[in-house]
Amino acid sequence: MTTAVLLLLAGVAAGLSGSMAGLASLFSYPALLAVGLPPVVANQTNTIALAVSSAGSIASSRPELRGQGGRVLRLIPLTVLGGVIGGALVLVTPSETFALIVPFLVAFASLVLLRPPKAAPAGEGRRDGRPDPLTVLGTILIGVYSGYFGAAAGVLMLALLSHLLADTLVRVNAVKNVLLGASNAVAAIGFIVFGTVVWTAALPLMIGLFVGNYAGPAIARRLPPAVLRVGIAVAGLVLAVVLFVQAVS
Repeated sequence: MTTAVLLLLAGVAAGLSGSMAGLASLFSYPALLAVGLPPVVANQTNTIALAVSSAGSIASSRPELRGQGGRVLRLIPLTVLGGVIGGALVLVTPSETFALIVPFLVAFASLVLLRPPKAAPAGEGRRDGRPDPLTVLGTILIGVYSGYFGAAAGVLMLALLSHLLADTLVRVNAVKNVLLGASNAVAAIGFIVFGTVVWTAALPLMIGLFVGNYAGPAIARRLPPAVLRVGIAVAGLVLAVVLFVQAVS
């Protein structure tokens, strides 16, 4: 019961962080480590919870997704491919190696938060969403990152799409939700079939994520965005140091 409550609370914190700053794994992944899961198993379990909770984000984005079917259909195969590659890399990465890699991913994700994406100025983006070769590569690589670990993948994808699509940030964010939801989903399916998922840990984490995702936007409207980003980024950098010390000790 204590473990379930801890993971539920961590899920709420992860949902809040994810909905407000795109760094849900800052809270959910360490919580899974704290209850005794090995690094790779914790990551796989975390991906399952994130994939399920992303369905709520996609559902809430339906109004903004109207008229964007063509954009999504052109880009989603790229993130699905990336998610397959990222998930496969997790399955072949030894747990000790993964534990050493994650602190650097967390630090990178935290630094990314310090530069928020902005909507493309009128005339600079492409309204049809047809990606050039560099955008194709970037979309696949973000899909790989999302399937492998995913902290701040939303921030990276939003930054990429903001320069591709000449549209409001809200509508671009809706496309991002679908693309990364697909990437997480294919990685999660791979983990269910070929990996190790601790469902007793995943379920309370999912519930907490749903609550946090729902409450996050309302809380974010009452907080200064810059203070919020910097605070979460600093917490992420501290966590990166702690995870690195644990990995090498």
